[in-house]
Amino acid sequence: MFDALTLSALRDEFRTLLVGGRVQAIVQTDDLSIGLEIYAHRRRHYLLASAQTDLPYLYRTEERPRRGVEGIPAFLQLLRKYLRGARLLAVEQPPFERVLHLVFGSPAGEVTLSIELMGRHSNLILIGPQGTVLDAVKRVPPTRSRVRPILPGRPYRLPPPQPKLDPTDLDEDRLHRLLVAADPHRPAWLMLVNGLRGISPLLAREIVSRALGDPEALVADIRDPHRLLDAFEEALIPLWEHDWSPCVVRDAGEVIAFAPIPLTHLGEPEPCPTISQAAALWVQARRGTDPYAAARAPLQAAIEEARRRIQRRMEAVRRATPSQETIASLREKGQWILTYAHAIRPGQTELVVDLGTGEPLTIPLDPHRSPSENAQRYFREYEKAKRAAAQAPQRLEAARQELAYLDQLATDLALAEDRPAIDAVALALQEAGYLPPQPGPRPPKRGPLRITSPDGFLILVGRNARQNDEVTFKRAGPDDLWLHARGVPGAHVVIKSGGQAVPETTLQLAATLAAYYSTARGEAQIAVDVTERKRVRRLKGHRPGMVTYRGERTLWVKGPALPPISI
Repeated sequence: MFDALTLSALRDEFRTLLVGGRVQAIVQTDDLSIGLEIYAHRRRHYLLASAQTDLPYLYRTEERPRRGVEGIPAFLQLLRKYLRGARLLAVEQPPFERVLHLVFGSPAGEVTLSIELMGRHSNLILIGPQGTVLDAVKRVPPTRSRVRPILPGRPYRLPPPQPKLDPTDLDEDRLHRLLVAADPHRPAWLMLVNGLRGISPLLAREIVSRALGDPEALVADIRDPHRLLDAFEEALIPLWEHDWSPCVVRDAGEVIAFAPIPLTHLGEPEPCPTISQAAALWVQARRGTDPYAAARAPLQAAIEEARRRIQRRMEAVRRATPSQETIASLREKGQWILTYAHAIRPGQTELVVDLGTGEPLTIPLDPHRSPSENAQRYFREYEKAKRAAAQAPQRLEAARQELAYLDQLATDLALAEDRPAIDAVALALQEAGYLPPQPGPRPPKRGPLRITSPDGFLILVGRNARQNDEVTFKRAGPDDLWLHARGVPGAHVVIKSGGQAVPETTLQLAATLAAYYSTARGEAQIAVDVTERKRVRRLKGHRPGMVTYRGERTLWVKGPALPPISI
């Protein structure tokens, strides 16, 4: 919901109401969320921002935020050091990005709070006067992102731009090219999302609905491209004129969507005075739908702490791994000492070797050792360094697999629909050593989800790591079909086919289930791999549910709501 257009509306609102104001207080409402009190135009305003993976948000409110974490975390200390008493000088948005930059004037110079609302890549980053990262609510080491690490002392860089067309450049000719390149049997809104920067599925559906009368109309249904272009330009008029019409849409009284323009394709839009109020209503509705938030919080914190420990371990391995040049140098030094042993005097502290390249090689010596002992010391260091270099890839790969398992547990936790499912994640964390064992009886183990397709095939869905292992290696036969959302943590899904031909309706249902029970659930289009169960292998020595597979083909399904199913 917090797409580039919504961020533009928030930018305009903050410029009008907050710029020039002074930061009076800062709190951290949870591990990934902050609240700022800004006194501007003789009024107190409260700004809430969150980098939560499943619910990132930003809005202004009249209600004072409350502290929600114990102690004073390091990021909060830094925010208070630089922002308390600072004035808000500007609010900037990189063109068509889900990023806002709040620029503050402080005694240390201009500092910027970058608020990035990009799903699992959401972050709150404090940037110093020289453009370097002071800290972030989510540190991102090179082990997690080589393209854009986010760590103190590193230069701040914007998220890499998407290889899409700038919406301001869309004209008849470029729209024609998008239409020619698009699959005529795919939804027209998907063509807009895939082709244009900053266009969310919600906005794209609204544009298609205004142009064609059906938000799910296909590319083939576009007979008059001018109507689509006109609807697109009409939707973006508020962006150019800075004149927004925020709204929410309700279903059975509950807010299901909001936007800075009227959402006519979802029903009757309800006007809101500000985009912040619309955003607040939607966020509060989303929060209210999770009665298990308190039970999830400590488990999510344990997963994040385990991730940080593993990432620190990986950094330590990298630092301790000698380069091939260093290893070769140790061996070479030992050989040179043996070569010139006859010329080394007792008590000599170094050996200088003329290599004939202009720069001599200086080899430190232990004056209390003989030439042979000095050489053997270098050979021992050479063997030790060689072993360390040989073991490093295995240690790093083991750590990467641990991170992948933690990602799976985080997915299990986010998708857990009841308390037993949350308890299953807690048990998995205990068994893996990330949480201490709890006294008392263990929660009963639940089996995987069982679904009968319209064609009569049994479909099994693993909803956590243990169930994934059970579904794949205990309940599936070698010729059954196995499905998994590609490249992301999620459910193992098995169609009990026994080698029979599987109808397309059953295959699509199983693919939709694999997409729904994965971290890609909210994406517009989700790739799901399907292969025979016999082509799936456990990763030896790794946690339950960690597999590799081959011989797959890929299906694409629309970001799903859970379909009607027979259990």
